[in-house]
Amino acid sequence: MSQQKISPTDVNPVPRPSRAGRNLPAAIAVGVVLISAVIATLAWWHWGFILLVAAALSMGVVEVSRALSRIGMHAATAPVFVGTLAVVLGSYYAGQHPAQQVPSNTLILGLLALTSLACLVWRLREGPENYVRDAAASLFLVGYIPLLGSAVALMMAADDGPARIVTFILCVVASDTGGYIAGVLFGKHKMAPTVSPKKTWEGFAGSVLFGVGIGIACSIWLLGVGWYVGLLLGVLLVAVGTAGDLVESMIKRDAGIKDMSSFLPGHGGIMDRLDSLLVAAPVAWALLFLLVPVA
Repeated sequence: MSQQKISPTDVNPVPRPSRAGRNLPAAIAVGVVLISAVIATLAWWHWGFILLVAAALSMGVVEVSRALSRIGMHAATAPVFVGTLAVVLGSYYAGQHPAQQVPSNTLILGLLALTSLACLVWRLREGPENYVRDAAASLFLVGYIPLLGSAVALMMAADDGPARIVTFILCVVASDTGGYIAGVLFGKHKMAPTVSPKKTWEGFAGSVLFGVGIGIACSIWLLGVGWYVGLLLGVLLVAVGTAGDLVESMIKRDAGIKDMSSFLPGHGGIMDRLDSLLVAAPVAWALLFLLVPVA
């Protein structure tokens, strides 16, 4: 009686990756944890949300710094890491304590200036070779992460801060969701094939539709302002959120990497989740500051 030969793959079948090329169960689990943390801190512990933002942005500094090092640009990671924490935490504290007579925007400007100075001095110990290149990498980090990210702390410091943050996040998430759905169903015309091959103009139209819908709903029921605010917010946040995604894609392509890191299983790195939000934050803050009065 002959025996059937059993291959190792019959005993331990190799799991097939999802169509998205990700570990789907891990991605879902990590997503649930992150969403739960954001909801819980926004609802019950506002300082916890700011600490979460500060930690995420500081880890983003490390990720982008490592990406830059792959193309020979060595940023002063430590000063930018510390400066990011100081900018986010300090600006929120200043916004929450106006009696201290230190405006949050003044504090942000001062801390960014000190961070930039620290980066320039930090690099002196390595000598003159490639000084300008490395200093440019450091200042790029300062402008990309703590400067843009400070807008989140400014929004959160308002009396209706959680409502502003929820509106901002939901508009960007709706943009990503609408873009994905429309892109999968109807996507044919590439938006930026050399930078992000999966992005299509049909997907962008879906982003606008979802982003505007959520923006209008949040403006009426969360912020208590006219629908036109949500219309403007949705359109602009979709535009700048898409630009933020493309900016990060450009950095990764220049560095020759697919993800910023593997810190978040199934998602990639911190910056792979924050790219759209980070660039959209200053626009969201400016629009809400100008168009939504504080009670």
